[in-house]
Amino acid sequence: MTRRELTPDERADWLRLARTPQVGPVTFAKLIARYGNAADALQALPELSRRGGRASPLRPVARDAAEREIARTERLGARVLAACEPDFPDLLAALDPAPPVITVLGSLDLDARPCCAIVGSRSASAVGARFARELAAELGANGVIIVSGLARGIDGAAHAGALATGTAAVLAGGVDHVYPPEHADLHRLIGEQGALVTESPLGAVPTAKDFPRRNRLISGLSLGVVVVEAAMKSGSLITARLAGEQGREVMATPGSPLDPRAKGANRLIREGAALIESAADVLEILGGAQRPSVASPPADEYEPCAAETAGREANAIREQVAALLSPSPVSQDEIARQTGAPIGAVLAALVELELAGRAEISPGGMVRAAWPDD
Repeated sequence: MTRRELTPDERADWLRLARTPQVGPVTFAKLIARYGNAADALQALPELSRRGGRASPLRPVARDAAEREIARTERLGARVLAACEPDFPDLLAALDPAPPVITVLGSLDLDARPCCAIVGSRSASAVGARFARELAAELGANGVIIVSGLARGIDGAAHAGALATGTAAVLAGGVDHVYPPEHADLHRLIGEQGALVTESPLGAVPTAKDFPRRNRLISGLSLGVVVVEAAMKSGSLITARLAGEQGREVMATPGSPLDPRAKGANRLIREGAALIESAADVLEILGGAQRPSVASPPADEYEPCAAETAGREANAIREQVAALLSPSPVSQDEIARQTGAPIGAVLAALVELELAGRAEISPGGMVRAAWPDD
């Protein structure tokens, strides 16, 4: 999408579309590509959701609600940034799709220096926490911004080590929601000296579904992710997987085979993650990392005739696509293969099904059936 500053009215419309239930990041990007702006996409929502099978038209978030959120955020000293705006972090804008909107509290310029994420176990060992803190401090001294999730254990240690040099905390809830409570002082200091970043609105209390979104932003902001102590079911492994999917460098510190907290990191190394023993190892890998660029969407996404053709073709296959969905995720390409329909028509049908609450499209190109109680 074209990077440009939005007017206050345009920003309110962008936020309305992003905050509307059933509009996920993939659907948001497709709507902006098809209609060119948030205002026209908002007008199209009721009809598109009706086509998808919604019993009552989908109503977008009210303009006054969006304007109140923006005003409250600005009173706190934070900013609401749309993915198309120049101040939106470049690495996040390069994601496919980019998060439509983020809220940022703090003055740290996340494009000024390379960013590296350090994540790991919430129940960190003393040795693991010390390593994370010292690694963050040394990387910071070498001009690297440290990104993490402000969780207990490794995350908190990494933030503490990088406070003096620059650290960004990506939150699952609103920038004003402190979690965990014992990190209240760290939360405040990062907001004053670094940056707090979230996709959630002001005042939002995080739920389970918000943490994978947070993890996607942690890896998305970073050229690489270092995992320090992670059990086999750790959320840090999700962050590492997302980093690999996003083309970021994946690194891990080895640990004792007798410590369950090391099993996830050790597995990452066996699967190809770079083994990290010092800040010098990380700096060498970051030095050779390719910085993703913000790619322009395919030209035909901007062609109204192409979008309308896909919309008409979607009418013929929509229910066939819906019937192929189940609670288990499947790729959009597989849906296209089984229907024999053009991928553009399949994507148009999936957007309408998501707006109707019948499908859920994930940023990785996977889709599953959804019901109102999901």
